[in-house]
Amino acid sequence: MGMYPGVLEPGSRGGLPLEEVTLAEVLAARGYLTGMAGKWHLGVGPEGAFLPPHQGFHRFLGIPYSHDQGPCQNMTCFPPTTPCDGICDQGRVPVPLLANLSVEAQPPWLPGLEAHYVAFARHLMADAQRQGRPFFLYYASHHTHYPQFSGQNFARRSGRGPFGDSLMELDAAVGALITALGDLGLLGETLVIFTADNGPETMRMSHGGCSGLLRCGKGTTFEGGVREPAVAFWPGHIAPGVTHELASSLDLLPTLAALAGAPLPNVTLDGVDLSPLLLGTGKSPRQTLFFYPASPDEIRGIFAVRSGKYKAHFFTQGSAHSDTTADPACHAASPLTAHEPPLLFDLSQDPGENYNLLGYAAQVTPEVLQAAKQLELLKAQFDAAMTFSPSQMARGEDPALQVCCRPGCSPWPSCCHCPEPQP
Repeated sequence: MGMYPGVLEPGSRGGLPLEEVTLAEVLAARGYLTGMAGKWHLGVGPEGAFLPPHQGFHRFLGIPYSHDQGPCQNMTCFPPTTPCDGICDQGRVPVPLLANLSVEAQPPWLPGLEAHYVAFARHLMADAQRQGRPFFLYYASHHTHYPQFSGQNFARRSGRGPFGDSLMELDAAVGALITALGDLGLLGETLVIFTADNGPETMRMSHGGCSGLLRCGKGTTFEGGVREPAVAFWPGHIAPGVTHELASSLDLLPTLAALAGAPLPNVTLDGVDLSPLLLGTGKSPRQTLFFYPASPDEIRGIFAVRSGKYKAHFFTQGSAHSDTTADPACHAASPLTAHEPPLLFDLSQDPGENYNLLGYAAQVTPEVLQAAKQLELLKAQFDAAMTFSPSQMARGEDPALQVCCRPGCSPWPSCCHCPEPQP
């Protein structure tokens, strides 16, 4: 789909191609009422061509990219008047809050944003019940992305600073959604999946999270950059417990399509149906995971492969997002490095990727050698079968594509200012 390298900017010409079939489109075709709240970040485009209402979502309330992709030095992040940390991105329009394709506020009042999203989600659930329809809600909270913010009930309450306060509000938002399902009598009919998209941005230190024993963080292919928490909750269907089976967010579309009885799109999918694992009728069909860097290319292909408990790194590269950690391999100054033979780790015993099995003669057992050969073969097969779509980021930027609540105003871009009233 061409979503590389890096991320889309507010004025990017590219976005998620409309010919791609989203999970919302799959479920809408089955009669689901679909809605999204929060961060989109898959493109805006001319006249909002790439926004959620054109990608299968009946309703959308959110910011079309990261909330630091606009000036924030004059914004309040914690009530009553605590400003946001830093200045964020300059020379761009203030971040807009969109209701479907219309600007509701620019910028929004961040301390009230999560409560606004929760109210939107509650209305979607209630409306679906009144209409006798199932619903699909994609709730993409901005927490705990920089700059952190929260409402009055959480500001200075966590003991962990701004990061902890925003995390507390996220926790409360999830609880409010679960409570809403219970109030509507829908708990037993609703699958709730909670996960994340990348590891902590350690360059921001206490404002960026922590990867614990996992190596590095955001922007790298070490476990601290790619391993995420995941919780699946469906009373009466999913038994409480913990699994160490492999799973990926790529698996969400085929899994939910299977549970909804929806046909899959006629394309090659990287995901698998995890419903046997969730429902306790079998194991995960996923045996491998493939990891690209933030800026992939066809020459090097994937940087790392995991199969079962073994993971091999064929290339490594640090990232500015993982600066400030004690491990110099994580930092932006750590150059792109090819590894022949690859770095090989047994993640069942060494999730921190500290001990390269091929770097210690005593560790190079026949099993280890076979694992290395298998991972090399998997990389070769995957790279040979992969076709890169044209990069959407390479289409460049047009400042005129930035969302503005006052089209044609001046001085640009600061004139795009229609702030949400403060309570």
